[in-house]
Amino acid sequence: MADKPLLAAGLDAGSVFTRCVVCLVEGDRLRLLGYGQTPSQGWNRSRLADHNAVSEAMRGAIQEAERLGGVSIGAAVLGIGGGTVSGHNSRGVYEFGYQREITSADLKRAIERAARVVLPNDRMILHVLPQDFAVDGTPGHRNPCGIMGAKLEAFVHLVMVSFQEHQELVGAANRAHIVVEDTLFEPLAAAYAAVLPRDRREGVTVLDIGAHSTEMAVYYGEAVIHSASLPVCGDHFTWDVARGLRISCEEAQAVIQQYGCALLDLTAPNSVVVLPGTPERGPRERARRDLNLILEARAKELFDWVQRELVRMSMDQSLMGVVLSGGAARLAGLCDLAEQLLGCQARNGLPIGIKDWPQELNTPAWTTAAGLAMYAARRKLRGGPERGGNGFFRALWG
Repeated sequence: MADKPLLAAGLDAGSVFTRCVVCLVEGDRLRLLGYGQTPSQGWNRSRLADHNAVSEAMRGAIQEAERLGGVSIGAAVLGIGGGTVSGHNSRGVYEFGYQREITSADLKRAIERAARVVLPNDRMILHVLPQDFAVDGTPGHRNPCGIMGAKLEAFVHLVMVSFQEHQELVGAANRAHIVVEDTLFEPLAAAYAAVLPRDRREGVTVLDIGAHSTEMAVYYGEAVIHSASLPVCGDHFTWDVARGLRISCEEAQAVIQQYGCALLDLTAPNSVVVLPGTPERGPRERARRDLNLILEARAKELFDWVQRELVRMSMDQSLMGVVLSGGAARLAGLCDLAEQLLGCQARNGLPIGIKDWPQELNTPAWTTAAGLAMYAARRKLRGGPERGGNGFFRALWG
């Protein structure tokens, strides 16, 4: 009897589109089998408002991926983000009392102590991300197993979210007949798909810009040192254009997609935008610079927020790159403006490392879903993440 194929699926329940990616694990490689996308319903500014509508969107994307791949998906890794996400660095100390060789069990105990923090109401720890260790006061050890010491300190980054919203999203997936193998912070998923280890070592920020929420994760020395949710998202661009040009939000989205650019300097002086009209007035023309002036102002505000977070972590002068993912990252000129304002290289985060990945999916809108599937494969091959007593302890190395 042939071995049952090992499938890895990722489910990205966005507020505009819900996307599913399913891959076949072939040794240490992944091959795309199927993918699906459906319009999302049931969200209100990144918060789940209608559980049944969210479940239906999930089921639609899953069924499309199943049909295309000729497989049945019973479980997936689910992406999570939104305005309730926050990050916190913590330290845990484990003292032995005498000199001895440090073991992997000691690392686990030190990490567990670093994760013992007092949480506000309705908060849970989504991820415990080890950074490094100190042995007898000497820092900088990535993996101190085998070193002699009497005291071990663990430095970790905690990603925290709303417990209620996390459970509601998992419940919506369950109602779509999907077992949630794990939940993963969306910028981390994007990093799995689009950021190489050498980039993480040198210092990179992954910025996942969605319609209703924007989240960031900062890597340095291969470890996550900061995470946050930012108050500027794709919908702000749409609302600004709709108000500024006196058109509907639906029309504003189409205008941005066709004519928009986040950098005014890239706009030709005599270029125009054709705006939808009414039966009485017909189509109208506006200077394209009027549109892009609005977009540039909002994009500058977004990167100002990013800069503030980097300053808080003393990374504003050390960052080597910014990777943009999410549907709103497709706005032309956004990478150019990021380079100007943040003083480092910027690029769109595109999925890499999945065989048979089609050209039409080679866009930052699909990066998170691809990364969720890649993490699902890694999780299966390594036997899953360790979990502590509360069920929410996830240690992600690399």
